[in-house]
Amino acid sequence: MSVDSTTVLIEGPWRHQFVPANGARFHVAVAGPDDRDVPLVVLLHGFPEFWWAWRHQIVTLADAGYRVAAMDLRGTGASDKPPIGYDVPTLCRDVAGLVRSLGVDRAVVVGHGVGGSVAWAMPSLEPMVTAAVGSIAMPHPVHARALGRAALTPTALRHLMYFQLPTLPERSMTRTDLVPRLLREWGADGWLTADDAETYRVAAQVPFAAHSAMERLRWLVRSTPRTDGRRYLARLRTPVPVPVLQVHGAEDRCRPAATASAPASLAGSGYRFELVPGAGHFVPEEAADAVGAILLDWLADVAPLTA
Repeated sequence: MSVDSTTVLIEGPWRHQFVPANGARFHVAVAGPDDRDVPLVVLLHGFPEFWWAWRHQIVTLADAGYRVAAMDLRGTGASDKPPIGYDVPTLCRDVAGLVRSLGVDRAVVVGHGVGGSVAWAMPSLEPMVTAAVGSIAMPHPVHARALGRAALTPTALRHLMYFQLPTLPERSMTRTDLVPRLLREWGADGWLTADDAETYRVAAQVPFAAHSAMERLRWLVRSTPRTDGRRYLARLRTPVPVPVLQVHGAEDRCRPAATASAPASLAGSGYRFELVPGAGHFVPEEAADAVGAILLDWLADVAPLTA
């Protein structure tokens, strides 16, 4: 089967759009009213996934009346795959440009995994467009840095070290069962269906997608001793000035739940933490109804719909 970026344009109760932002073109799956006065919620996927990870919440939020845009991050799915720009500050500029291209001044940004790292950084790096942020299965980056190895399970740490190698991880993503294996290892037992595993396995074979995914993970590790990494973390050391929702799976086998919640010195005064029983790392899919209900309850406070 020939795989290209059109492979990830899965049909459903959403619309596929291509939006210019930050010098590139990004794919988003959008739903809800096309009305600039309706609160916009931008959803950012994690690794090793793409926009489709949010398929359940796209429908839930849109049915409730929100305008929703699930984005393929730079290098993923049907978005552009330039050779550079896989650092968090650039990814934040991508999201900010997307928000403006969708015709609004501010949005609620919710991210899972690596997308959660981007969400945590948005209030500090792109404050003008960020109304509130949600992070799912991702501790605050400064907190995670302070935890060191304790921020990851031993299995996840071994994978992350392997991902720093050149070329080999990309081959593992595209030529072996690495993607379904990660989805099973990090999630709770029994959550992944054969069809969903195949969808993610094929999406990783889109040209340059595996390399781009690895480059995001490599920057998170390799930048820490460098000036760009130290500057990025320094910007995040003040309390988050907007409302924050953090959701974590109690059975997360990538990022341990016991160390997930952010300290008050980083999370700010508008912080809410929710632990989802029985869910692993891929909470939006493993506990779709629970995550949808949590998001709607939180959004009613931070981005209420007008009557």
